Amino acid sequence: MGVAIDHTGPWTVADVLALPEDRTVRYELLGESLVMSSAPGVRHQRASFRLHVALDAAARAVGAPVEILEGVNVVLPSGLVVPDLVVVDAGATAEDPVTVDVEAVRLVVELVSPGNSTMDRQVKPMLYAEAAIPHLWRLEFDPAPMLVAYELQGGRYVERTTALSGATTDLDAPFPIAIDPAGLARQ
Repeated sequence: MGVAIDHTGPWTVADVLALPEDRTVRYELLGESLVMSSAPGVRHQRASFRLHVALDAAARAVGAPVEILEGVNVVLPSGLVVPDLVVVDAGATAEDPVTVDVEAVRLVVELVSPGNSTMDRQVKPMLYAEAAIPHLWRLEFDPAPMLVAYELQGGRYVERTTALSGATTDLDAPFPIAIDPAGLARQ
């Protein structure tokens, strides 16, 4: 796959949003640099969908005024990212925006992809912490599915809970949810 982009100078959020939609590539802006990654694979998308459904059901069960979205543009002070899942204040999406402001984001979820593991484990968490997103979850697939839940404290993420494959774990933030990572990626 080859993607040719004609651009001169530093990138801006507006430049990235003006790129043609391409479902095979995700565009993100880190500082003034455009970062492109290939679209996620089947296991990733299966787990993302199932986690989306579980988060939506848990939010509805407690009447949380949020919406759960997959693969949307989130504007950070340092650029533009596309988390795998976000939990946002319901009012933030009322006008059907192209981007979501970081102030409305309650939780970001990254599903670690082999080609993006450094971004998912190191770079994005640092950017999310700088943007003061209160909660971060990271779903690892190998050697077995594992969900790690973090909470922002003092400007950095602190691990709160690790949900291991084969055991249901109760999480309480941003709202109560019980999850077993084993069922997320299984065919």
